[in-house]
Amino acid sequence: MKLKIVETFTSIQGESTHAGKICYFIRLSGCNLNCSYCDTKYARNPDLGTEMSIFKLVELAKKEGVQIVEITGGEPLLQHQVSSLCEKLQEAGLIVMVETNGSQPIDILPDGVIRIVDCKCPSSGESDKMLISNFDKLKPYDEVKFVISDEKDFNYAMDKISKYQILKKTRNILFSPVYGKITPETLAKLMIKNKSPARLQLQIHKYIWKPETKGV
Repeated sequence: MKLKIVETFTSIQGESTHAGKICYFIRLSGCNLNCSYCDTKYARNPDLGTEMSIFKLVELAKKEGVQIVEITGGEPLLQHQVSSLCEKLQEAGLIVMVETNGSQPIDILPDGVIRIVDCKCPSSGESDKMLISNFDKLKPYDEVKFVISDEKDFNYAMDKISKYQILKKTRNILFSPVYGKITPETLAKLMIKNKSPARLQLQIHKYIWKPETKGV
């Protein structure tokens, strides 16, 4: 059983509630969305990348000696074999996270996998693609991320949190400013003013390395 892989690498986790920790990344190829601010457009084409077996990917992850593995893309849930990959990584004793754009059913993933659901805001151009039923499938350990470009996005995110009662499912809600579009200070002020329940999340890898750097 194989998956199409764009890259694998070990780096500092720049996002999520595990931000700042060392993490092994497996980036799958192919995405069904075309977000305006996407910083991994090189992973969108499903025909690019290298086919790798689940066995090989698990062996690479174990060899790195890192406790946390994140599977990302692209959109990893477009490759249904990702569920089996998660199971094998869990069996190896690893913490597994999967970052998804929210357009695909998240319940194909095994219990215990941390699902980071990126709920698209209007500035992405893809806010109508969210599979709303995913909100009902959230577990307390899952995370919901809103990438925010402006105040309109902020208000959209706050409305979604309230409308779908996300806090009753998980308290891991993240607001991330689009790099170069809205400053962390501006977003922080909006969060303070509106008593947002979310956590401010900066893409810290873009502050450690140059924002356009791949493989970090």
